[in-house]
Amino acid sequence: MKRIETDVIIIGGGATGTGIARDCVLRGIQVVLVEKDDLASGTTGRNHGLLHSGARYAVQDVESASECINENRILKKIARHCIEDTGGLFVTLPEDDPEYHHALIQGCKKADINCREISVTDALRIEPNLNPTIIHALTVPDGTIDPFRLAAANILDAVERGGTLFTHTKVTHFLRNQNTIIGVCCHDRLKKETFEIYAKVVVNASGVWGQNICKQAGIELKMFPSKGSMVIIDYRINNVVVNRCRKPADGDIIVPGDTVSLIGTTSKKISYEKIDEAVVDDDEVEVLLKDGEKLIPNVSKTRMLRAYCGIRPLVAVSGKMDGRDISRGIVRVDHEERDGVKGFISIAGGKLMTYRLMAEMTTDLVCAKLNINKACTTHQIPLPGSEQKSSEHKQIKRFSGIPKSIVGSTHFRHGERAHRILQKDRKSYGLICECEMVTAGEVDYAINHLFVNDIIDLRRRTRVGMGPCQGALCAYRAAGHMAQHEATHEEDAAKMIIDFFEERWKGIKPIFWGDALREMEFTYWIYQGLFGLGNLISGSRGSGKGVETIDEIRNF
Repeated sequence: MKRIETDVIIIGGGATGTGIARDCVLRGIQVVLVEKDDLASGTTGRNHGLLHSGARYAVQDVESASECINENRILKKIARHCIEDTGGLFVTLPEDDPEYHHALIQGCKKADINCREISVTDALRIEPNLNPTIIHALTVPDGTIDPFRLAAANILDAVERGGTLFTHTKVTHFLRNQNTIIGVCCHDRLKKETFEIYAKVVVNASGVWGQNICKQAGIELKMFPSKGSMVIIDYRINNVVVNRCRKPADGDIIVPGDTVSLIGTTSKKISYEKIDEAVVDDDEVEVLLKDGEKLIPNVSKTRMLRAYCGIRPLVAVSGKMDGRDISRGIVRVDHEERDGVKGFISIAGGKLMTYRLMAEMTTDLVCAKLNINKACTTHQIPLPGSEQKSSEHKQIKRFSGIPKSIVGSTHFRHGERAHRILQKDRKSYGLICECEMVTAGEVDYAINHLFVNDIIDLRRRTRVGMGPCQGALCAYRAAGHMAQHEATHEEDAAKMIIDFFEERWKGIKPIFWGDALREMEFTYWIYQGLFGLGNLISGSRGSGKGVETIDEIRNF
């Protein structure tokens, strides 16, 4: 059996895990990260993409609010290409308690969040689609952040500096020497290979799945999963983040992201056994549309692209059991202190905004265990793509001869790394995805440098299939391009498409009426009528549901 030796093993390829990998490497620590699926395929990739100012927590949890605004300022410096600095509004509707408006101002002041009261007229000028009946408005430094880009940039930096990544690789069991964890045994599902990794410290950064990881190590770490559902609208209906100024509740935010807008979020307790089977319920879609309508009128009459849910990795520290009452705070566990198991650390709780802080806290503990005295620098060193700050105008001028829309989109997604993608060769800037302006050159770059194995991975790196057609007119191009450039075997390319649409179907099914129904019927005609995908038995990921999914789409 193949054996790998390193200093630290990290389990989990979300924002926190990739952030820890980067922090470790920057401090001179050898690291191997193991992820059972793809980067950001768990909770990291299933949130609303809000760059929190911290204002949402300022009334009830000033500590979390302060953490958010501090990380907000750091990320705007080190992760510019992952962020759109839209700004945010908190608005009070006639039915809302006006006292919360004043409490929010005071809370933001305590947390050092720049919160400013503006007139209703100014709020409507900033966001014309806003409900004109609002009675109060506040501006806050909210923004949006792409979690897929963020995770990819962190691990890209770690790998370029000597770290190692294994995706689609599951930890099957821990390797122990009495009461000390000395490594893990893994199975690479794509290569069908089993191997062992030995390390001085193992970090459990697998989010809500951390309870199962701890169980494998013979340790109990109790989590209380909270499901949050969101709905995506097929175009960008607002240009700033719009928050409802009231106690946290369902449907109190609309976030603009890339080419779409997102209404969020609900909060439902689910049993831990259901975390891999969570689906959006009809009542959640209804409440999101109903409350979204109150913030931006007629939002429920727009076309919905999809609905999806994520599972918050909440750890009960006070005994409270309600999803909105359990602490969103960071929980770092040294299992040597708590459980008498050496060489094992868990990091849980927190939120996307505090991933870098969670990584710093974890790496500090790793350094203490390894007797390394080196300070964190992740708050100072920009991520790949954010090394410099050049405007889109300068980029367009730099790449004259290539369509401006392509230059702008590529620079928006990859920042200063755009020059590695944009070539004045028509084949390179030929479009694979019109909705998101993804070119053949960008697909090649993702395959060669961003750890892409199939078109589901490719979607997370480039936004292929995330636009209004939901992959109808680009999935076959992406799969064909990967086969043509020998990134996959020809016989596997069609199976990749089945896997892709199975994944898309999970989010489309909850809103399957009206325009969404017509769009999926059109997609069915293309992929079953023209390409005959229903004749294939299973996808490349071994789901075995290819025929059922294609027919289910048509017969729902």
